[in-house]
Amino acid sequence: MKKPSVKNTPRKVSLTEKVIASLRAEIESGQREPGSKLPTEPVLTERFGVSRTVVREAIAALKADGLLEPRQGAGVFVLAPEARSSDKSLFEVDYAQVSDVLEILELRMAVEIEAAGLACTRSSVAQQAKIFEAMEKMEQAIEKGEPTSQGDFEFHSAIAAATNNRRFVEFLEHLGDKTIPRAQLRRRPPEVEDQKSYMQMLMGEHRRIYDAIATRDGEGARQAMRDHLSLSQTRYQKLLTQR
Repeated sequence: MKKPSVKNTPRKVSLTEKVIASLRAEIESGQREPGSKLPTEPVLTERFGVSRTVVREAIAALKADGLLEPRQGAGVFVLAPEARSSDKSLFEVDYAQVSDVLEILELRMAVEIEAAGLACTRSSVAQQAKIFEAMEKMEQAIEKGEPTSQGDFEFHSAIAAATNNRRFVEFLEHLGDKTIPRAQLRRRPPEVEDQKSYMQMLMGEHRRIYDAIATRDGEGARQAMRDHLSLSQTRYQKLLTQR
């Protein structure tokens, strides 16, 4: 039976994301000063060439990020963005901003898809066993109703180690807990009503990655990792419009 897969195409940036990115840039650059009033919905819809629904979703997301404040009967006003410290890491993530999580996932795709492929050709039996052990750790945590984030991180780290290129390992070590955002993100994906079912779905994605590596199917491993991270993007993407 052919396994379902996500098409090998770049994730499309939605109209909502484009409006969010444009308004965020204006606010963070100081073009829109704190306390100033945002243009009305009709003005924004005409400016961006989008529907009112898209504008409302963008405003809701920026409100959640602490950049906009709707005031009853007065309109929507700009808030001062939090100052960014100059010593912050390239990988600094604000988990209150889903857009930060999406950017990290996109960066991970650029690295981890190839890591999965390299692990197929370079891994030793012992290294494959480490990947399997991390997957088992996740499954046991699910059965006990415990967090799986540690096992999940170990799974991806074991794949990085199996490339036998220390730079892949260093990349994930540098990301640290940012590799698994669900442990820190304040808002869960909307579909996570039955957490156990949700985690079992994630386990299916991890099993497909492991199975491809175990059978040394390089293209299959790359596709399975691409599917996993693309689906993660889709899940967190929904939070941009969650009110």
